Amino acid sequence: MRADAVRGHLDGLLLAVLEPGPLHGYAIITAVQRRSGGALELRTGTIYPALNRLERLGLLRSSWQAEGERKKRRYELTEAGKASLADERGAWREFTTVIGAVLDPRTARGEVT
Repeated sequence: MRADAVRGHLDGLLLAVLEPGPLHGYAIITAVQRRSGGALELRTGTIYPALNRLERLGLLRSSWQAEGERKKRRYELTEAGKASLADERGAWREFTTVIGAVLDPRTARGEVT
């Protein structure tokens, strides 16, 4: 998959993997990788600035949790984050419908190929 394929969809991906519950940064990276069947590999240099931005926007909140000797910052969706995720899903469905109609018009019209 092209490296730039995630551009424009990162916020939705992060919000979606946090929907079931709080996760720390590395767990978010592995959740995206697992859900994508290994096709998407996010780097820490990409994910942490995005998580911080989403927190500043009020879509996420974070807290520190001790795990042994270390503390890990966990992120979770806020109510605004849940609403934003619903918007992201709606926009994604509209986007894929429109692009599908252009790229593969026979399938969009219900024709079997």
